[in-house]
Amino acid sequence: MSDLSAIVSPQGAAPAAAVQPKRPLLQIQGLEAGYGDVQVLWGVDLEIPNGEITCIVGSNGAGKSTLLRTISGMVRASAGSIRFAGQDMTGAGPDRMLGAGIAHVPEGRRLFRGMSIRDNLLLGAYMRHDSRADIERDLEFVYGMFPILKQREKQDATTLSGGEQQMCAIGRGIMSRPQLLLVDELSLGLAPRAVELLGEALLEINRKGLTIVLVEQDVLTAFDLASRAYVIETGKVSLSGSTAELAADPRVRRAYMGM
Repeated sequence: MSDLSAIVSPQGAAPAAAVQPKRPLLQIQGLEAGYGDVQVLWGVDLEIPNGEITCIVGSNGAGKSTLLRTISGMVRASAGSIRFAGQDMTGAGPDRMLGAGIAHVPEGRRLFRGMSIRDNLLLGAYMRHDSRADIERDLEFVYGMFPILKQREKQDATTLSGGEQQMCAIGRGIMSRPQLLLVDELSLGLAPRAVELLGEALLEINRKGLTIVLVEQDVLTAFDLASRAYVIETGKVSLSGSTAELAADPRVRRAYMGM
């Protein structure tokens, strides 16, 4: 298995004599977005630290998926700003966001029917301009992380189990060599063991340097994986802080953890 430090896009480092405080990798201010006349997000502010897992939790319909779609350029913001790696990305479309280093693993996986696991994974690299050998090396990294995909690489990806499809979707995201991986509803419809394996994989790639934003309805799962969290209610950030702080907050425990 190759080293993910070679897969994650280089961040660049300040000279030793001019070390500056770490800036957020992603910074969102006053973000508003929706679908046609239906506004979903209302003045969302958040910051995603570089190198960490941050989760976004909330009830169904709170605007979590719309937030990820707006960050990845699938939904156009109507107000506010999106800054990524120091660049203003407000209004950028999906191709520019992906080219900048933001990969989106959508809710429901969205694999391509009639295409093999291998071909679905390689689609994640379609915007890359490095060598075929580099792409094959990254493919072997994904196969090392999810061996079942290697065993079935010629199988139609949409015939896999739900957990295996999620592995393929995450692998496809990694194949773009992102700086930021957005994962929408990791555990949706999956057996507990599959969620555990996927969680271990996210922790592994995070330890190797990849920043992750995880949207998740299962707050316990999200808090187990992430170090920081935002709670979204009716399209607005209602609470934020470390997952340890929010796990101890009576409002979160009562509303989302059944305690």
